[in-house]
Amino acid sequence: MNKLYNSIYGTYIRQYIDLKKKLGFKYITGEFILSQIDTLAAQREEITSGITKEFTGLWSERRPNESGFYRYERIRYLAQFSSYLCDLGIPSYVPRLPRFPKSTFIPYIYSQKEIHLLFKVCDELRIGSVNKNSCMICMPALIRLLYCTGIRMGEAIALKDEDVRLDEGYLLVRDSKNGKQRIIPISQSLVSVCREYLEYRDLLPSRKTSSDYFFVKVNGRKCGQGVRKWFKKCLDKAGISNTARLHDLRHTFAVTSLAQMAESGIDLYASLPILSNYLGHQSIGATDHYVRLTSNMYPNLINDMDAVCLDVFPKFKNYEAN
Repeated sequence: MNKLYNSIYGTYIRQYIDLKKKLGFKYITGEFILSQIDTLAAQREEITSGITKEFTGLWSERRPNESGFYRYERIRYLAQFSSYLCDLGIPSYVPRLPRFPKSTFIPYIYSQKEIHLLFKVCDELRIGSVNKNSCMICMPALIRLLYCTGIRMGEAIALKDEDVRLDEGYLLVRDSKNGKQRIIPISQSLVSVCREYLEYRDLLPSRKTSSDYFFVKVNGRKCGQGVRKWFKKCLDKAGISNTARLHDLRHTFAVTSLAQMAESGIDLYASLPILSNYLGHQSIGATDHYVRLTSNMYPNLINDMDAVCLDVFPKFKNYEAN
């Protein structure tokens, strides 16, 4: 983002963002919030190089219709930036973070019947007229891939042809949320689905001049948010609750995987590190949340597990909700 910063903090904000990116952080949210800090400082015509207590108080005020989590994040980014200024020798007020808001998020877990309905509806999708910007062609394969691998939608549409190793039976996820590459093995049935998709995709007139992304629109360009619109149509046609989301395919994969491991007699906590790496989580605590979900949905499978074990890992505050 080549953004101009106009406040007295501008130069330091730019330096701080550059530092974060050089350290390997994508820092998209941080860059956006720091640009808001810069805008507020410019509007108030702040004249001190360091963050003042007065400015912090104004920034920390709760905004109309703002969630507790987003307010916490705004204050957290300001506190980190203030600490950076202090490290540079610029006196700056570091705010105390408010209590972390409790998460009430509960993912929607699709039943096997709903999954089969989704697949059927995706296979029956049709468009009434030619639309070169449509990503409908990739929906049957993309939805199956999301459900069967548990990767994030952003990771799936970022896959390039060279990342989908069908002969070897795995995906190479490069553009992940946490910046970590990982290898995802895939089943032979999913390999067959991907091959069938490629047969139709490569017949597109635009294929000769298109991008090298695996999932593309009719015009050959990378798929985008149009996937969510088509998925919403699939949910409506399948009669599935409107509280369900595309990302819940990932949650369903995790819970289903744990249930299958429990049914097979595999020690769940010995398997957590494997599932955690597979999902691309930064900590086992994030994956541990799925154990609680699985125990609630499949109580008979985990009856033999000591109830104390459900709290071996501390509850993860920043559970992945989107």
